[in-house]
Amino acid sequence: MSWERLIRFRDAAGTVRFGEPIIGNDDVSLLDESVAKGSLQARCLEGSDIFSLAPTSETVTVSELLAPLSPSDVPIIKCVGLNYMKHIQEGGRTPPPYPSIFIKPRGAVASYNEDIPIPTLAQTDQLDYEGELCIVIGKTGKDIPASEALNYVAGFVAANDVSARKWQRDPKFAGGVPQWCFSKGFDKFAPLSPMIVSPRVVGNAASLRLQTLVNGEVRQDTNTSDLLFKTEALVAFISQGTTLEAGTVIMTGTPAGVAMGMKEPLWLKDGDVVEVKIEKLGSVKNRMVFL
Repeated sequence: MSWERLIRFRDAAGTVRFGEPIIGNDDVSLLDESVAKGSLQARCLEGSDIFSLAPTSETVTVSELLAPLSPSDVPIIKCVGLNYMKHIQEGGRTPPPYPSIFIKPRGAVASYNEDIPIPTLAQTDQLDYEGELCIVIGKTGKDIPASEALNYVAGFVAANDVSARKWQRDPKFAGGVPQWCFSKGFDKFAPLSPMIVSPRVVGNAASLRLQTLVNGEVRQDTNTSDLLFKTEALVAFISQGTTLEAGTVIMTGTPAGVAMGMKEPLWLKDGDVVEVKIEKLGSVKNRMVFL
């Protein structure tokens, strides 16, 4: 990629642009505040494809942050279950020998700040949050060796893997086999943070603090160093015999602290606000809205 950090935004004239925000690592959490103050500047990038943008000499003021990835940019979301050691222990499970993979459709992609519509069948005593580090693939590949994996990674974002647990695990709803894809694949059940951050900034993202807050209360607080399978291993495993297309998002799994793991689960309710933030990457903050 020709950038280290990528945002999509409107300039003062209302034109939608791509650019590299002029910030430091300590300013990531202040993106929205900087936009509101009119102080966020970006070096503009041009191109017809989000993954082949070229730098320009133009610098403009960001008037509104937009989602960097739309559903049309993402061919599929590949997801990893049971990938944090403490989360595995929380559920009383044994670490899997290989990554456990399921998918979300592109319609699950949502913006970092929009309301998440919760359909009726996903509401009562089951709605859960999962703060996650996500990998964004920037170059199509297949059978990618772990040693080359980062060459195929455009960058990383923070996300929330919104989940309906009854439809995932309860035999009365899911049947005898857990329904990971259906229970997690509803529209807008994967909000992504507003900035893609390159491996040139965060390496393989294997040492970043991740926090999830519900209505301001910390529910998850860990470090990506607790990941069982890290970026290189996941890209190599998922691309075996399968073409991994540019734009694919890989959700790497969630740490301990989800509602499902509590003795008395604190399921999400109508109006609850879930924030997932990862240092150096930014955050998503979305309100759950029951339809």
